[in-house]
Amino acid sequence: MMFSSSHFRALFFLLLFFFSSIVAVIFSLVVLVSRTLPFPSFAMASSVDETIMEQNREKPPAKTVKGVYLTAYSASREEKIKEIIALSDATELNAVIIDIKDYSGSVLYESSVPAVAALGTQKKRIHDLPALISLLHEHNMYVIARQTVFQDPLLAEKKPEWAVQQIGGGVWRDHKGLAWVDPSVTDVWNYNIAIAKEAVSLGFDEINFDYVRFPSDGDISTAVYHDETRPSYDVMGDFFFFLGQEMAEEPAWISVDMFGFVMERHDGMNIGQRLEDAVDSVDYISPMMYPSHYPAGHLGLDNPAAFPGEVIAHGMEQGMPYVAGKRAKIRPWIQAFHLGAIYGAENIRAQIDAVETATDAGWLLWNAANRYTDAGLKLEEVSL
Repeated sequence: MMFSSSHFRALFFLLLFFFSSIVAVIFSLVVLVSRTLPFPSFAMASSVDETIMEQNREKPPAKTVKGVYLTAYSASREEKIKEIIALSDATELNAVIIDIKDYSGSVLYESSVPAVAALGTQKKRIHDLPALISLLHEHNMYVIARQTVFQDPLLAEKKPEWAVQQIGGGVWRDHKGLAWVDPSVTDVWNYNIAIAKEAVSLGFDEINFDYVRFPSDGDISTAVYHDETRPSYDVMGDFFFFLGQEMAEEPAWISVDMFGFVMERHDGMNIGQRLEDAVDSVDYISPMMYPSHYPAGHLGLDNPAAFPGEVIAHGMEQGMPYVAGKRAKIRPWIQAFHLGAIYGAENIRAQIDAVETATDAGWLLWNAANRYTDAGLKLEEVSL
């Protein structure tokens, strides 16, 4: 039987169809098996990654914080860190608060925030911040980032349109010659929140926002703000709410520093700080209750610095009702420096006892030179 070329073409296409059908059946069987057997898949891997990320985004356990303040320079020095760790091992001290953005406005670590790079506001002091945080965590220390906000002469220089303005033109400056950015400018809020979120990603347990207020020193009468229609405490209330909303999903607590007198005064003091405007938005409020900063005549005392226990106890008594049933707890800054009186063990302990009588949130010791000893601190019991 003779086959023509047309017959060969027909046979070729028939065989092609036959083999294609077999391949399709095999592929279908493979897909079916892969859906029924517990083989790993990209979808499963993605789900696991998301679970891990979710677990890592939990906030650290709340604790009674007993901390000391360190500048970025101190935090960059190995001998200072060893000293603080040794103090923590030997005493009740369990926390440290470290500058990541200070009074100058400089961002003091290696930042990847685009705005920081674009504006050139980084001045790296701490060279391996994640490693430092990890080391402190290994010694069971709670690590807080301190970030100044509206006293920011560097940002005011880079973005003068965001700064507090001077009547007649130019940027307003305080009595030290420092420029401030305007608390009502939301671009400033966004810039700072980006830095705060990055700090959380590096491992900090808490972000502490300082200078969250309008300026108080200098010729305030010549300062001009972008929003002159509202009282300063309304503006700050909006900012505190913004912090709470933006940081809600971050795995860290947030705190704000305020003047010590917020515990007793509720008029905003022309700087926009009132307890009641922050208590529903942040986790901790840290009033700076240094006895030496209260004027003569406070509580009828000629020198309040000589009566630290009384000053702290009165302030706590006055302020605590404003946080009852609220999100925020009061965790004050207390004095660990000589001013108005010698602040050794007795005066430091008097402050701590007054705080701990009123709250279990803890306290923070301030010494601008970062000189700390075990004076006033309870020693840890050593098990033999």
